[in-house]
Parts: sequence; structure tokens; C-alpha cells
Amino acid sequence: MPAGHGGALTVFLCGDVMTGRGIDQVFPHPCPPHLHEPYVLDARDYIALAEEVNGPIPRPVGPSYIWGDALAELERRAPDARLINLETSITTREEWWPDKGIHYRMNPAHVACLTAARIGCCALANNHVLDWGYEGLRETLATLRGVGIATAGAGALLEQARAPAVLDVPGKGRVVVFSFGTMSSGIPPEWAAGTDRPGVELLADLTPATARLIGARVRSIKRTGDLVIASIHWGGNWGYQVPLSQREFAWTLIDEAGVDVVHGHSSHHPRGIEVHQDRLILHGCGDFLNDYEGIRGYEDYRGDLTLMYFVTLEPTSGRLLSLRMTPMQVRRFQACRASSADAGWLQGVLDREGRHFGTRVTLEGDGSLALHWSGGGPPTD
Repeated sequence: MPAGHGGALTVFLCGDVMTGRGIDQVFPHPCPPHLHEPYVLDARDYIALAEEVNGPIPRPVGPSYIWGDALAELERRAPDARLINLETSITTREEWWPDKGIHYRMNPAHVACLTAARIGCCALANNHVLDWGYEGLRETLATLRGVGIATAGAGALLEQARAPAVLDVPGKGRVVVFSFGTMSSGIPPEWAAGTDRPGVELLADLTPATARLIGARVRSIKRTGDLVIASIHWGGNWGYQVPLSQREFAWTLIDEAGVDVVHGHSSHHPRGIEVHQDRLILHGCGDFLNDYEGIRGYEDYRGDLTLMYFVTLEPTSGRLLSLRMTPMQVRRFQACRASSADAGWLQGVLDREGRHFGTRVTLEGDGSLALHWSGGGPPTD
């Protein structure tokens, strides 16, 4: 069902957008390239690794470069709201977080790479937003605020980190975004926002009690017709297994907390998709943009392949009407339309993994993927 049909509302979602480190270096005003990693000490080395695999990357690139073919797809699908998990600090600060192996940052001068795709909201409760310390976080928040991009999941104090982003969709209602992180994704416990310190909204656990506390916050802001998204950074980077604790937490968010979509991320590749009570659960969206080209290991998971998720909902009920996914491939730090063979590979993986959750995925004539589930969409068999 296309956006706007019968009053339906469509949200664009994707996984991790990591515009720091190597990607920052191909923009016109890169941060100093020095890194504090165990093995790589210069961010430009990630450019060299990518070029060894896929050929030369032009430099400097314009702000829209990284989105590549995704811009035309966004224009074609015309989603009503656009939400990403931004997994980098936007700062020129030099005080990196000690005892942490990887540090992502992008020069604030490059924030136009987000406005180029008209991103409306960035979820920030993740394991890289404080890589450059509290001052780096403050600059990140100020930079995004300065270009009109809403944020959720991080703030100067706990109250701000917990506050949802509210996106108005004229004529259709509001999309309310809560952002949460878990230590299972690599977020240091010291990053938890407090009443006297900046940080992220870090969940202590995934118990029903925690979900119900979130429910109280949802009820305090949710109006009739609002759609609520819980964007959660959780779990490991590789593998298709979804812990039962995560599934049960997502169910409770839907059943008792009033959440309409669970937007899960942290995995470097897409994971199986679930629908519970006609509500969408994305257990792991996969990375969308990163500088990982040329890094060896885990090739079987095809981390270069990713998805644009177009989630169409009924605003009056929050019920999932359709999910269409556009397969993409990262090449030369750019989102490119995936080949038909790669789209078929993704379809096979998502269909295989979705069977554990009662969903099926088909490859459509336009090269997109469609989700089918019991009680919704076309028959699965």
C-alpha cells in the first residue's frame, strides 16, 4: 500500500548510519584522521581498504553522495517520516572516551549529509554517540538541533535523554519516537544519562517491569491517532539468533506499553522480521552506511547488503498495513541499488529467518521485498 493511500502513514526506517571515521574523511572538511584503535591509527586507511575492493572513491564528495540510489528511492516512495539510528558523534572535540576501542566522529560541517536525505529524526541511544565525550555529545545535539533534525535517546540530563521526539505529519497525526540502548550492544554502563550528567537512555534490563515503566511514559504523551516507535540498540553484531528475552520485551512493549513499531538495530546485517498483534518488530535492521568495505571476516553474512524499510501503518490503530523493503549494497561508501541476484539472496535469508516468527518475504517485480504474515498481507502459502 503506497504512502498516503486511504490516510495510511509510511515511515522510512533503516539501521545504523555511521558517517564518521572513513566516511568523514571523504567529505570536504574531515576531522583530523588520527584514531585510537588497537590496529588502525589513521581513518584514511579505511578509505584505502574500501578502494582495494571496489575501486576509487572520489574526494571530496558532496553531502548527498553517501545516499546514492537511496535518494531516488526515497523520492519514489515518499515516506511521511524518516528515522535513522545515527551511530557517530558530530564534533571536532579531541577528548575521546578512554578504554574504548573504536571512536566515530564526523565534522559538524558535514551535517548536510543528513539533511540531504531529509532525515527527520535520529535515534541516539547507541554505543558510538559518546565516543568523543560529554562535550562531543553536546555538540552533536546542538548540531542536529541547528538543522532541524529531532533526536531521541540522548541528552544533557536524564530527563532530556528520555524525552521522545515528536514528528508532526500534517493531515495524518504524529509519529512519536523513543530511543533506548542496552549494554548487550556494547554501550558502556557509564554512558547512562543521570540527573546530573549527560548520556543515553540505557535500559537496565529487558524485564516486563521495565517495559511497563516505558508504557507509563508512552501514555503520558500518546494521543489518539499517534504512532509510537521504540527504536532499540540491542544485541550482538553477527548472527541470526534472536534471544527470547528480546522477543518477549518487544511483545510487552506492544501489549502493555502502547508501542506500534519496534525498530531494532545493532546487528551488522538484517535479521528476521516478526509481526505481533499486527505490530511490526524489526529485530535487527543491519548497518545502512558504514566504512567497513575491505574489512575481512564474517563474509557469509554479506554485511555489504542492507535494506531500506518502508513501513505503512494505519494511524487510527497503529496496525501494520504493509512493509516494503528496498535492497541496497554499500560500495565506495555509497548506498547503491542491489543487483537482482543480491536482492534474491536477501529475500532468501529473510524468508528463512522469518519462518521462525511466522513471516514470509517475497521478491517483487520491481526488485523490492514484501513482508507477509498471518492475518495480514497476502496469504503466506
